[in-house]
This record gives sequence, C-alpha cells and structure tokens, in this order.
Amino acid sequence: MPSTNGHDPKRSVLWAILYARVSTDEQARSGYSLAQQLEALRAYAAREGYEVLEEVVDPGQSGASLERPGMDRVRDLVAAGGVSVVLAQDRDRFAREPAYHYLLRKEFEEHGTKIRALNDRGDESPEGELTDGILDQLAKFERAKTTERSRRGKLRKARQGKVVAGHRPHYGFGYNTAKDNYVMNEEEMSVVRRIFRMVGADGTSLRAVRRTLQAEGIPTPGGARSWTQVFVRSAVLDDVYRPHTYEEVKALVTGSGSPIGPGRVLRNLLAQHQEQHLHPRCGGRAGCQGLP
Repeated sequence: MPSTNGHDPKRSVLWAILYARVSTDEQARSGYSLAQQLEALRAYAAREGYEVLEEVVDPGQSGASLERPGMDRVRDLVAAGGVSVVLAQDRDRFAREPAYHYLLRKEFEEHGTKIRALNDRGDESPEGELTDGILDQLAKFERAKTTERSRRGKLRKARQGKVVAGHRPHYGFGYNTAKDNYVMNEEEMSVVRRIFRMVGADGTSLRAVRRTLQAEGIPTPGGARSWTQVFVRSAVLDDVYRPHTYEEVKALVTGSGSPIGPGRVLRNLLAQHQEQHLHPRCGGRAGCQGLP
C-alpha cells in the first residue's frame, strides 16, 4: 500500500483509528485473528507517522452489514472530528459490499477523514478508484463462488446421508474425525436421557427439571452460566434425540400418513404439561402460554 498521509513532519499530530473485524466463520480458521490484524495496522501507522487514537474491533461480526458495534464506534469517532484516517488490513474488513464501502468513504470524507486498507492497490485518482472498484467486484465474485461450492457440498453430504457439521454439534454428540457423522458423548447423553425420563415418565415440570440440573451442578450446554427452561423444552422436542420407526420414516418421505410415533407422543406430553403446570399469572385461563 502506498503512503497515504501526505503530511509534513512539522505539521500537527495526525490521528488514526485502527479497525479490525473477524466473522464467526473466520474465527474458526487460523491466520486471520484480530491480534494479527492489529499488529499489522500498528506497524503501518508507526511507519507512516500516525498516532493511534483508538483501536476498535468487531469480533464475530459479518461484513455483509454496517450494523456492527465496532463500526458504530468508528463512525462516532470520525463524526467527532480530528481523525485523519481509518485503517484496516483489508478492504473487506470495512464492508464486503462495494456499495457499503463507498458509503463509508463518502461519510468519512465529509469529516476530513480518509479510509484506507493495507491491501489498497490504487490511489485517489479516477484510475485508482477504478482499480479498487474492479478488485472489490472480483472479491465479491470469489465469495459468491465459495458460497455456492459450500452449498453444493452440504447438499451432496445430505444426499449421502451424512451430517452437515455446524460450529458445534447438538448436546450429547460430537463429530467423528471426518465431521460427517455424530459420535455419542455418553456423559452428556445421560443427561438428555434423564431429561426425557423426568418429563415423559415422571411428569416433572420443565422448571423443576431446570432447577434439579442446576442444583446438582451438572455442566451446562456450551458452558453457559445456568440451565434454562428453553433448552429443556427444545431438547424434548428436538428430532435429533428421538428414534424413528420404519413406519414414521416412510410416512415422512412419502407423505402417506401421520403415524403416532415417539415425536407425536412427546409433543402431546409437553402440551399436557403446559396445561397441568400453568404459570400462576395465567390464572388457569385457556390458551395461556406460561411455561412450567
């Protein structure tokens, strides 16, 4: 990236904001961390003679939108005045869509602030802006190709009867080495079985199940601070925990009927629970949605 400050050493301090962003998907990959981005930006700012006003980060934020806490902070700082430049490692750290990048550039220009990325290839001339615009469109094309390849890969896995792995498997499961099928986590699955037994056989309310798990100090899904009724309810209704008979699967595939299988039975049980354990504020009114 060419020099962007254009300043005389005798001039007053030129302030820079360093901006780093990483999406949830990118966090799972190595070599593109927030720390790595900030390190490169600090080095560039020092080399160009900028003083860093603030380092702003957007962890786990997509570049498909400008609605990001960190970007809101950057825009507020620029609007306050006195900022010479906002720096990011790559142009797509500011925004993935060229239109959003253009919007930010024009907004910052109104306050005398430049927007710069370390991978800029052009300059502020018409030719430079054309070059950067072309590079933006090529990057957008590459992202579209990657998204389509990913979609087709997931579809192919599904047709082969394989699991399409997400960031984290369902509670009670892990992934095999190839990440195309589940392996059971027996410790967690014993908790799931207990939830089913308490709700389906013992008639325990969702609230009582949550309190029991919390009181016994059983580790929560995903390391959350406490057990929730939402999880207990979703576990009871989640298809991944229920076996399916041949007749059920056949009915689902062919649409030939609606057999009363494990799924229907558990839903009926949960509906009965909601009727039997109405929230006190419901006053026994029909249709009240207060969960036990």
